[in-house]
Amino acid sequence: MADAGASDAVVAAAGSGTGAEAGAARRSGALPSLRVRRRYAAVVGGLSLLSLLSVAGVLAWQNPLPAGSEGFWRIAGLRASSLVVIVVVAFCQATATVAFQSVTGNRIITPSIMGFESLYRLVQTSAVFFLGVAGLDLVRGVWQFLLQLALMVGFAAALYGWLLSGRYARLQIMLLIGIILGGGLGALASFMQRLLSPTEFDLLTARLIGSIANADPRYLGVAIPLAAAAGGLLWLGARRLNVIALGRETAVSLGVDHGRHRIVVLLLVSVLMAVSTALVGPMTFFGFLVAMIAYQLSDTYDHRYLFPVAWLTAFAVLAGAYFVLKHLIYAQGAIGVIIEIAGGTFFLVHLLRKGRL
Repeated sequence: MADAGASDAVVAAAGSGTGAEAGAARRSGALPSLRVRRRYAAVVGGLSLLSLLSVAGVLAWQNPLPAGSEGFWRIAGLRASSLVVIVVVAFCQATATVAFQSVTGNRIITPSIMGFESLYRLVQTSAVFFLGVAGLDLVRGVWQFLLQLALMVGFAAALYGWLLSGRYARLQIMLLIGIILGGGLGALASFMQRLLSPTEFDLLTARLIGSIANADPRYLGVAIPLAAAAGGLLWLGARRLNVIALGRETAVSLGVDHGRHRIVVLLLVSVLMAVSTALVGPMTFFGFLVAMIAYQLSDTYDHRYLFPVAWLTAFAVLAGAYFVLKHLIYAQGAIGVIIEIAGGTFFLVHLLRKGRL
């Protein structure tokens, strides 16, 4: 009886603890404890602060007019278009990469391996190859932007529909064929580049390196709605994406049509990647870099919390790099090169630490 009374006393003492502690002990979900929730809030707050500092730096650094004057805000407004482009690209790359890695069940690969960037290079190179330097101007414009988007999304839709809709559909085969097609398109673009004159090649190279300067503000009227629609649908389907990330057998046992929802997610990913690539050019390792950091910072598998952290991380990295390169060392065009070097380095380090793909 004494032992039973002692046990009851222990249970009563545990149940009579503070509400926060009791709730944290019994809570289940993406952020199961108070410590984890506080950590997540601190991460979001820190990334938001870094983003705001980058925005303030881009708008105000070396602005020749007095702060708050009409001229100051006019110059800041001209610089703000670059920040809008950074917001769109960060959102597209972060959301697309996290969703793609969840669907494929692999945190090493990125959507870039499906040939989007190779197709972009081929379109730009073909314009210069067949039309000369004037071809670069002919592929600029809202309708040309829409055409590039249609080509990339159509390429992805054909690939997914062909390789994932059959009875014996295999995601691994789709990835391998995507890599092969991307390599073939890239090889064709490289062959045409070798036949260009030095002047044509120099002008083309500037367009083939990911740069905020490549974006035309006229594209934003198309890019923002497309990115918002595709990213919004992915976020609304975050719970279903959590299940898909568990694997086909688990998803089917839980009542999720794994094959159909997987194709839908991949098509939305292709829209996001097409928007980002057509807007600023290729950024192969940027998505991987952002996703890897977001996984470490968020410490959760729930996409409702992963997506915001990934987006804030992408914006903080891209806006910070843009500010440093443009306003401190005056190398704006090198942002794509710097990010690719950093992303590639993190990729190799992560691969060597993990020891496998």
